[in-house]
Amino acid sequence: MLKIESLSKTFHANTANEVRALQNVNLILENGSFTAIIGTNGSGKSTLLNAVAGTFEPDTGSIHLENHDITHWPEYKRASLIGRVFQNPFAGTVAEMTIMENIVIAMKRGQRRSLHIAVTKTFRGEVADRVRTLKMGLEDRLDNPIGTLSGGQRQALTLLMAAWTRPKILLLDEHTAALDPKSAAKVAELTKIIIEQEKLTALMVTHSMQQAVDLPDRIIMMHRGNIVEDYHHEQKQRVRVPDLMSTFDRVQKRELFDESVAGMLEEQYI
Repeated sequence: MLKIESLSKTFHANTANEVRALQNVNLILENGSFTAIIGTNGSGKSTLLNAVAGTFEPDTGSIHLENHDITHWPEYKRASLIGRVFQNPFAGTVAEMTIMENIVIAMKRGQRRSLHIAVTKTFRGEVADRVRTLKMGLEDRLDNPIGTLSGGQRQALTLLMAAWTRPKILLLDEHTAALDPKSAAKVAELTKIIIEQEKLTALMVTHSMQQAVDLPDRIIMMHRGNIVEDYHHEQKQRVRVPDLMSTFDRVQKRELFDESVAGMLEEQYI
């Protein structure tokens, strides 16, 4: 279980560039749940993902993953508990190394780095079987440099590797955004299959309203560093893309209204 309590983060505090990226965020993700975070640019969705990953320390609040308080753990220490797939399909792998070598490294995530896993015929067959589930023909190319693959193929492998050791949580950072539509649809399909088969807990940032509706079992909407909507259980089952767009409009109009009222009140007391 992931438990986030009273999490806040301000960048460039007390300057003209101050950004209150997270404001007292509270969130609990149950084991085996798949949650999407949506929101406009600057809403805090990627900041929340980075806070869980350990990219920075929060100003206030705490993050617990399973029985561990990871609030102040460095990013490398969290690697044994967290799998992550980035937006860039060329991140998270070593282009010059083979598919097999990249998979071996992924298997040793959070451990001392080496390639001291015996690549026996049996082990190679097990790897080929898992790669075959991607249905991309890559099981016959395990000795090819991973950098020779297309973006879609590489992202599919990165997803498989991130889930290989069944991390306590899988973080997906707009992982289909840089792909062409066909590849994005394929990786999205694989995402749902892998998470369900491995019974993973997953947190996905996405700009795709359709993905938010189709893939997870919960949708969190963020705005200005706050969680403003939480579609869960029956409500999530009923929600459609137009509903999400309508909520976006309502949140933005409410903000404009609040700013207008604040301006009027300020004028009265000047």
